[in-house]
Amino acid sequence: MSLTLRVLAPDQSVFDGTVEEVILPSTTGLIGILPGHISMVTALDIGVLRVLSNGNWNSIALMGGFAEVESNDVTVLVNGAELGNKIDTASAEADLEQATSEFKLMDGQPPSPEKLKAQQKLTRARARLQASKTTN
Repeated sequence: MSLTLRVLAPDQSVFDGTVEEVILPSTTGLIGILPGHISMVTALDIGVLRVLSNGNWNSIALMGGFAEVESNDVTVLVNGAELGNKIDTASAEADLEQATSEFKLMDGQPPSPEKLKAQQKLTRARARLQASKTTN
């Protein structure tokens, strides 16, 4: 048995294919999905979706959204997504370094919209770097 996985962003279909296993970055932790999983809907955090296909693990950086599991179909609707093997690791490392510097400048400041944006930029940069390095 297998799963059909669709990862859809507003501007593109990021992935559409048959897979053996999916690991989702839900807002409450990682959720593993295998064939025969119960039906469910879950909110997704910014993070890395892992896919086992043809015996190989691949990664997709997700920018938050929702996932629905229904009858061996997994539909992931996200604000943005990028295939890990399409992310330039050096560029992702530079983005993480810049986001870390920007966030450190706000250390000790009270909560603000700017601090929240810096935190989100840092989280996105971490997810992209992690996805770029976890593809085999």
